[in-house]
Amino acid sequence: MNRPIIDAHHHVWDLGARPQPWITGEALAPLARSFSAADLTAQARAAGVTGTVVVQTVCVPEETPELLALAAGSDLVAGVVGWTDLTAPDVADTIAALRERPGGDRLVGIRHQVQEEPDPCWLLRPDVRRGLTAVAAAGLVYDLVVTPGQLAAAADAAARLTGLTFVLDHLGKPPIATGELEPWGADLRRLAALPNTVGKLSGLVTEAAPGNGRTEDLRPYADIALDAFGPQRLMFGSDWPVCTLRADYTSVVGTADRLTEALGPDEKDAVFHRNALRVYGLTDLCPPG
Repeated sequence: MNRPIIDAHHHVWDLGARPQPWITGEALAPLARSFSAADLTAQARAAGVTGTVVVQTVCVPEETPELLALAAGSDLVAGVVGWTDLTAPDVADTIAALRERPGGDRLVGIRHQVQEEPDPCWLLRPDVRRGLTAVAAAGLVYDLVVTPGQLAAAADAAARLTGLTFVLDHLGKPPIATGELEPWGADLRRLAALPNTVGKLSGLVTEAAPGNGRTEDLRPYADIALDAFGPQRLMFGSDWPVCTLRADYTSVVGTADRLTEALGPDEKDAVFHRNALRVYGLTDLCPPG
């Protein structure tokens, strides 16, 4: 693509620093190694990416300061979606302290692995809502990583907290492997009907069954998201390195380009660049010379 690209969703991790407990089983075995910022930079630059947002992977307090320090020393990582305990009484103070650390100016959002919570209404708990209110007061966004069965609760939370922008990672992990569109589609539309919500065109290839991650397998789900959010509230994310279970970085960028081929140039620029700048409050990055 002959336009600047911001990758609004990727990860890095160092297994020498801490384990990634979610990497279990034979299917995820290729991810059981370290993925560094240098690995990311080489692949992102080759794909034409000019800026990125790195997203937390484990719910421990040590990871976010490390990601902030990484961003502070990077000319590619423009934002960090970190983690803090939303249920802690001092969540506002913790966020303020993170902002005082090296790279703290690149903290743009908070995320929690809601998909791992057994309570489908976890987002609606009073202590969680208090924490989300603190996220909003700090001027940050909240990234949602949920399963399709948790979309309804996510919509309820977004409706109650209108001052907070909710960013739906991976379009709520639609059931691409089975080819089903509902009830995921209806629940996604309910969330997207709220003006304080944004969707990420990310992670779709890994929700497909092995061998079925072609553009046409993903298109029905991308089309629903494009219709529901519109091109002004949707942004591209690679979900690297998780995406490597199905496709390499450049291929994921190409697939997203084809999934949005019906959009005009200005709408495409919104999905691949401007929306991430606006939603996360990123500093604009120029293409490398």
